[in-house]
Amino acid sequence: MVDVASIAVVPRGEEGGPGERGLVVAGCFEGEAPEVEGAGEAVREAARRLAGRAGWQGRDDQVAQTEIRMDWGPGVLTLYGLGKRGELTFPRLRRWFARAAEAAGGAGRATLVLPRHAETGGEAAGRILRSLALSAYRYDRFLNENGGKAAPALAGFAVVAPPGEEDAYHAAAAAAATIAAAVAFARDLANAPPNEASPAWMEERARELAASRGMEMTVLDAAELARRGMGGLLAVGAGAAVPPRLVRLAWGTAGPVIALVGKGITFDTGGISIKPAAAMDEMKYDKAGACAVLGAARAVADLGLPVRLRVYTPFAENMPDSRAYRPGDILRMYNGKTVEITNTDAEGRLILADALAWAAEEGPDALAELSTLTGHLVVALGHQAAGLFTPDDALAGDLTAAAAAAGERLWRLPLYPEFLEEMKGVHADLRNAAGRPGGASTAAAFLSQFTGNLKAWAHLDIAGMESVKPDSVLRNAGATGFGVATLVSWIRAYQP
Repeated sequence: MVDVASIAVVPRGEEGGPGERGLVVAGCFEGEAPEVEGAGEAVREAARRLAGRAGWQGRDDQVAQTEIRMDWGPGVLTLYGLGKRGELTFPRLRRWFARAAEAAGGAGRATLVLPRHAETGGEAAGRILRSLALSAYRYDRFLNENGGKAAPALAGFAVVAPPGEEDAYHAAAAAAATIAAAVAFARDLANAPPNEASPAWMEERARELAASRGMEMTVLDAAELARRGMGGLLAVGAGAAVPPRLVRLAWGTAGPVIALVGKGITFDTGGISIKPAAAMDEMKYDKAGACAVLGAARAVADLGLPVRLRVYTPFAENMPDSRAYRPGDILRMYNGKTVEITNTDAEGRLILADALAWAAEEGPDALAELSTLTGHLVVALGHQAAGLFTPDDALAGDLTAAAAAAGERLWRLPLYPEFLEEMKGVHADLRNAAGRPGGASTAAAFLSQFTGNLKAWAHLDIAGMESVKPDSVLRNAGATGFGVATLVSWIRAYQP
């Protein structure tokens, strides 16, 4: 599907081309005059009239609208309050873009006039343009509204950059569009329902990606997983009708070797340790880590980044069945370590263990793994940031900076030796769950046992960030594609 709005940066003094309603969108800070100097006289005059209305203050909940007459025909100006200038954050900007895209859905195209704000420079231009492109995203494959057609979507924005930022916006536009398409691709995969998106279906989507971007692809089926001794992935997928598999993609022939690993649980019932029924439908998003690394791979290839990228996505469905693995089972993993099962709902770390061990064995310069791994992370950070775990301070700094540049948030959490002690098994080397206290860190400590001698590895627990509910300010419920932009930002800046 990968449906994102087109973005064109237009010269100041132009209102862009006419859409069906000729819509122009501008912002106004609280207590200030609208900053629309770059948008032409008709827009400037209309903005002054709107801001002069009784009661208008520019609060971030205010909207005013008026008809305008431009050279090419009638139009509409919508003025949004942005709140106090010093309180404008990137999440607030995204909310404004989402509201503007929603209002402009039937217009086909709208012109957005950006005021001066704290988000300046090339990185800011890139994340703003990417967010604008994604503001039109909807997962509507299964909708039969409007006589069998989905609601009209915004086709694109003509962007008037803030004063002095025109060059930065022009330079960032192409890459921003590429990354936005990759994020939308990851969202499409994660949003796909579990009756469609089986491990086999995900393999086919990875195969299509590999074929379209000239990537090498290797697939380990159940027989090959057994031959290699990948007991974690085999056990988790044993209760499902569609067998598990491990997909490896490779792209690039020169540069540092970067490994990306993503958790691909296509649906998680919890297995024998079954989950409560409430919100179980959201467990289709348990494959979001794998979707994110596939999206990042797409962007890396499309941008032609000078790296040798290796992507590992283990896919399995965690179902209760007579063949399903049980609490009390002992598994042997790819690197030879044994794991005692105490909770079959702690399955993600088991499939990641085999994938991580394979990725580390191939000797990358750095490795990043993404997974919706623990509910404990959501308790700690809510829906405001993903958790970052790594023993490497330099890598932690690089990833945190990359996330900030991408408009995403990572928060580093500890990997104390005591967390690993809690994961020691009674009858095996490890156990797969150790209770609620410090659960995100104990899970990360478990994963650390499958990274070999590699120091430059990081685990990103994206639970809580992988999807949004219908009442979210992002206005488009479902998968977010979180992590794609961060990974691309990190890889673009990577220095071994």
